[in-house]
Amino acid sequence: MQELHGYYIEDLEPGMSAIYAKTVTEADIVMFAGLSGDTNPVHLNQTFAEGTMFKERIAHGMLSASFISTVLGTRLPGPGCIYLSQTLNFKAPVRIGDTVVARVTVREVNREKKRLVVDTVCTVGDTQVLDGEAKLMVASRAKLAPGNETAAVVAAE
Repeated sequence: MQELHGYYIEDLEPGMSAIYAKTVTEADIVMFAGLSGDTNPVHLNQTFAEGTMFKERIAHGMLSASFISTVLGTRLPGPGCIYLSQTLNFKAPVRIGDTVVARVTVREVNREKKRLVVDTVCTVGDTQVLDGEAKLMVASRAKLAPGNETAAVVAAE
């Protein structure tokens, strides 16, 4: 199980960063609408979307935000972290064919409380489409008992 775990709180330092990039497709938008239940026609109906300020269909803001979760859960801090909160500021639309780059950068590390604060940003090219911050609980290597990698998560609460 150890090889499945991401960073421990002892491994993290301010300034560490990781990204995930995804080109948004028609299928991504349709599947996200089906999964989330958000069938707002600005995402799904071209005729409707043409009458909006965007003039074309746009991706769900939460689809882009979900790419932040991808970074947190798979890269930094990675598997084993627990998402506690997230703020989001939506700044620009994402369209079909845009490549969204989600970046997470460590801002604060509290080893005593096993908490992490990260800055979160999504961009399309040079345009920032959203930003915010996330707070996470991260396991401590010091609390691990052999063969029980999940004990540190429970101990951190």
